[in-house]
Amino acid sequence: MKYRIEIIISLSAMLLLQACSVKKYIPEDELLYTGADLELKSDDPIENKKDLKNQLQALIGPEPNSKFLGSRFGLYFYYKGEQENPGFINRFLSKRLGQEPVYLSDVDPFQTEKLLKNRLENRGYFYSRVNHSVDENEEDKFAHIQYTAVLPENPYILENYRMDNDSLEIYREIKKTLSESLLQSGEKFNLALLKAERERIDGALKRQGYYNFSPNFLIFEADTNQYDRKKFDLFLRLKEEVPPAGTKPYIIKNVNIYPNYVIGTDSLERDTIRFNERNYIQEKIFFEPEKLDPFILINEGERYSPQLSGKTSRRLTSLGTYKFVNIQYDEIDSISVDSVGYLTANIYLSPMNKRAIRAELQAVTKSNNFAGPHLAVSYTNRNLFKGGEILNVTAKGGYEWQLSKQNDIGNSSTVLGLETALISPRMLFPFINIRSNWFDYSIPKTRLSFGFEYLNRSQLFSLFSVTGNFGYVWKANRFITHEFNPLSVNYSKLSNTTQTFRDILAENPFLESSFDQQFIAGLTYSFTYNGMIDELETHQFYLNSNIELAGNILDLLSSGATPKEFLGMEFAQFSRVDADLRYHFNFAPEQTLAARLYGGLGIPYGNSEVMPFSRQFYAGGPYSVRAFQIRGLGPGSYDPEGDGVPYYDRMGNIRLEANVEYRFPVYKFLKGAVFMDAGNVWNTKDNYVELDENPSKQQTLLLKNGVFEKDFISELGIGTGFGLRIDIQNFVIRFDLAAPLHTPWLEEGERWDFRISDPVFNFAVGYPF
Repeated sequence: MKYRIEIIISLSAMLLLQACSVKKYIPEDELLYTGADLELKSDDPIENKKDLKNQLQALIGPEPNSKFLGSRFGLYFYYKGEQENPGFINRFLSKRLGQEPVYLSDVDPFQTEKLLKNRLENRGYFYSRVNHSVDENEEDKFAHIQYTAVLPENPYILENYRMDNDSLEIYREIKKTLSESLLQSGEKFNLALLKAERERIDGALKRQGYYNFSPNFLIFEADTNQYDRKKFDLFLRLKEEVPPAGTKPYIIKNVNIYPNYVIGTDSLERDTIRFNERNYIQEKIFFEPEKLDPFILINEGERYSPQLSGKTSRRLTSLGTYKFVNIQYDEIDSISVDSVGYLTANIYLSPMNKRAIRAELQAVTKSNNFAGPHLAVSYTNRNLFKGGEILNVTAKGGYEWQLSKQNDIGNSSTVLGLETALISPRMLFPFINIRSNWFDYSIPKTRLSFGFEYLNRSQLFSLFSVTGNFGYVWKANRFITHEFNPLSVNYSKLSNTTQTFRDILAENPFLESSFDQQFIAGLTYSFTYNGMIDELETHQFYLNSNIELAGNILDLLSSGATPKEFLGMEFAQFSRVDADLRYHFNFAPEQTLAARLYGGLGIPYGNSEVMPFSRQFYAGGPYSVRAFQIRGLGPGSYDPEGDGVPYYDRMGNIRLEANVEYRFPVYKFLKGAVFMDAGNVWNTKDNYVELDENPSKQQTLLLKNGVFEKDFISELGIGTGFGLRIDIQNFVIRFDLAAPLHTPWLEEGERWDFRISDPVFNFAVGYPF
């Protein structure tokens, strides 16, 4: 192994040296362009200098050939591929990784000077001077450019901003918006801000029904004659050539909806149903008007509104029934008058295929380190009762085995299951009529689901599970999603247990109790704020929090001795809450500092002494503390090897975790990361493992079994590592290698030890957070 590593390092060093020496391939009459620097000079301090310099720097082009570890690998591979007989490998590397050289002759510094000067004038720095110098290194065949911009003492400052007077109604509408103007006294002249102000006024007028208005109809005039210093007044008016149609509001005269529109079928005769002051036009009933009507916010007799048009389009798209939603407005010239115009709103809805069958073969990896092939066959009906109801039925089967075996038993499993879900695009509630127009952004969807699954864990047990949910999901805005399930039922029956598994349960009453109560009935609520959808934002936040309350209603309905039963089944009673907070700091292109805090707490009470197995927390693995195996941490400082327990699921009802990761580009779709994780799980009370052969050891287990106490920080598992990710259009394959920094089950004083000789390799799909 040692010699192999030395050979690899030697080959890497040779490749690095070759990539450094590309000057022998550069033509004699050319110099390789290595980039440019920009210097800003002024006698006075430059306000927001860093921001201004970044804007100017973005104008300087072209981009030089990229470097990695001081070498231009892309340029090297390009030159090797351009040889007379490059060979297969060089041609392949040149095509995949090569970069065409950028020479000094490809750069036009005088044109760049013009661009820089123009941008400075747009920011109020009139009469700026820009020049450049070229540093040519004939020996190394490189060239570098230095740009220097000399700014005047002060930019022009806005003193007053006002609207011209005119008798047209549109002037009064514009004046009403000036209180929200982006242009304020004391601001520097900024052409981009003037353009933004025109767009703002255009948006405000469109909201008032000015359908044909355009920001190009507005013009700014600056007056500097009244001031000795660099100040100016700004006047806003309409251009002379603005057409009359652009200066009057429009009213919706007719609303036509085509629920089953197919392109090219305009000539077909269709039936028209008049419902709620709207026309529903379809050859036969595809979507019932009374069910589609709540999604339409455009009303006859009201002014044109792009906001209502956008909301209507979004609500119709959220149905999941339509492939295309197209809202068009046609002017009605015959009844227009000088002061107002009229429009017909046509809403064309092109449906997806109503029925679909899909078979999918998957390679599945799970958080418990099991992996294997799965086959799923799905049937979908996207308009079951002519009201946008979606029916999904999925049958699945799979075989899995454990990638890294921690025990000699239970290393494979077989899964069979059936899932059915009916989704209605409206809020259904027994005995109460909840109007869909109460929800402005989107209409809640009602979801009714049922499923069962059969799991056979080799040499251990079989588990038959039935789940059912009734609830609602809706988006409050583009960031926030709510999901509320007032009824959530989960029942599992353990069977075909082997003697080995029964022995395991007998040795661990805590684990045995978690399998006893497998009837869970209660309610769940989930809140999600997803600021990650704004990919261009510097600061991004994400929060997901969940609450589950189980067994309380059943406790009221049941009676008798403890443990209580409902319909002959013992039920679990607990409360569970968790929160996942994430923050991304995108401080440079493709460079992100990502952080996460996670906390979870489950409290059993009443009919339960411990949390059900499926509701407990665990730590470790590719989406948790990556320096430890899945379920390889906790609870607390518990050490199964030291305590001599043959089989123990290392879980608890408290989980705390913190992660930080720096992500950076390596080459094209290959990304890199360095990270640090910390976390563990604990219990809120003691649990025992019975060891009849050594009763005295029971006390040791009591002290080490992971009860959450004030010194919990000393029991955190901490690890660090690095990773490589293949990121192709947001499909991410992730490889992480980590090693422990702090191992909680070691003796105090020995826990801080960077165990680089004991690394953990993680393979996963998607980013960890």
